[in-house]
Amino acid sequence: METSSHYFYVLACRDGSLYAGYTNNIEKRLKTHNDGKGAKYTRARLPVKLHYAESFSTKREAMQAEYYFKKLSRKNKERYIEEKRREGVDYQPAKEL
Repeated sequence: METSSHYFYVLACRDGSLYAGYTNNIEKRLKTHNDGKGAKYTRARLPVKLHYAESFSTKREAMQAEYYFKKLSRKNKERYIEEKRREGVDYQPAKEL
């Protein structure tokens, strides 16, 4: 994975909720969350799985996508992910996380 890439990602938590964040290393960030050292929100909802990720060339773009996503209703979050997947935007990791 390129270290110069920036990602907006969505995790599916054990309780069915979604958590959105930013990272420049998806594999490392997912491990951090599942080790209980990530966001306070996810610590109580482990394990988490990568549900969606989108790559951007700048940190600003990735964080803007995260901000936009967090303002959406649950229904619109799922719609956003489905539309992006249809467009072929969903980041696919090299290996299963």
